[in-house]
Amino acid sequence: MEPKSIVKGKIHYIGVNDRNKNLFEGMWPLPYGVSYNSYLINDEKIVLVDTVDINFFEIYLRKIKNIIGEKPIDYLIINHMEPDHSGSIRLITQHYPNIQIVGNKQTFGMIEGFYGVTENQYMIVDGDSLDVGYHKLRFYITPMVHWPETMMTFDETDGVLFSGDAFGCFGTLDGGFIDKKINIDKYWGEMVRYYSNIVGKYGGPVQKALQKLKHLNIMYICPTHGPVWNEYKDKVGGIYNQLSKYEAEEGVVIAYGSMYGNTEEMAEAIAQELSYKGIKNIVMHNVAKSHSSYIIADIFRYKGLIIGSPTYSNQIYPEIESLLSKILIRDIKDRYLGLFGSFTWAGAAVKRMGEFAEKSKFELVSTPIEMKQAMKEQTYQQCYELAEAMAKRLKQDA
Repeated sequence: MEPKSIVKGKIHYIGVNDRNKNLFEGMWPLPYGVSYNSYLINDEKIVLVDTVDINFFEIYLRKIKNIIGEKPIDYLIINHMEPDHSGSIRLITQHYPNIQIVGNKQTFGMIEGFYGVTENQYMIVDGDSLDVGYHKLRFYITPMVHWPETMMTFDETDGVLFSGDAFGCFGTLDGGFIDKKINIDKYWGEMVRYYSNIVGKYGGPVQKALQKLKHLNIMYICPTHGPVWNEYKDKVGGIYNQLSKYEAEEGVVIAYGSMYGNTEEMAEAIAQELSYKGIKNIVMHNVAKSHSSYIIADIFRYKGLIIGSPTYSNQIYPEIESLLSKILIRDIKDRYLGLFGSFTWAGAAVKRMGEFAEKSKFELVSTPIEMKQAMKEQTYQQCYELAEAMAKRLKQDA
């Protein structure tokens, strides 16, 4: 009977699931957990592709030995050096002291820095290959997808791409690991959230990587997080292509802070008018309740962005200020922007958000609105005008 761990040919899935971590990178919520994927090629030469978080090493080692017993491992390929994938390198070298570590020049400096491992280096350059028996592996360096050392390994025999963090997503693998054998509904939203928050800044490098890979006959994509993609590999590639181009659907994200409900009333008035003007995709986020990772994911989805903030101690409302910083870090491009805010005795938030507008290079669709204290007829009218300007701008792209 074929082992349940086989991806294709002699390639096995030996990843692990983390169902306990609350925040990925200490920042991003994990309502469905996360997987750390590793792969083993049980050929004439035995090859590991990436490792797993060090906290799961005993489980990981048991999975390896269930496949190869006490045989030695010949190569360990490191596509990406983030510790959730490289964390077990030092322990692997202790169990398999003759293992050759395959990486590029950037990889080995990080291995020494993180783990003090300097021996048995097998350095490759872009386009190099490694024949391990039935499988022939070729290496493609893909810098800044999303660290400088990142690379991908392509098995030319069976068309399997080991892609590192590229094409990955949040979510544990519950039972099976190949897309066609599991319910994948939960992964699509988590893929957008994963890309926008983890990889989002690096659209240009992702596009270069996609161009480098486009001539390959890829049948399976084996990322370091989320399912192995086979049946849906083209859809996954399309999602990454669209997101890395910063392409977006017609729609508006309204993100606002509100201490006593007045700024929220402005947001409600804007949303109502947007709907009246024919915009169906309207997503509203109270930043005190919505985690920024979900807001950023929606900003990647939709072309329009309207941000509202009350003045707080002569500054922008802190959660809005944090969101603006996160948006700028990701270098999101080609969005339409509207701004609104409120104050009681001295206004500052709207003016300071204007600095964000300049830095982001988003297109302001109308003059920002600033309300003193509470809603008045004039304020309602200004909110309607902002919504109308945003809807008109979006419809011009239709």
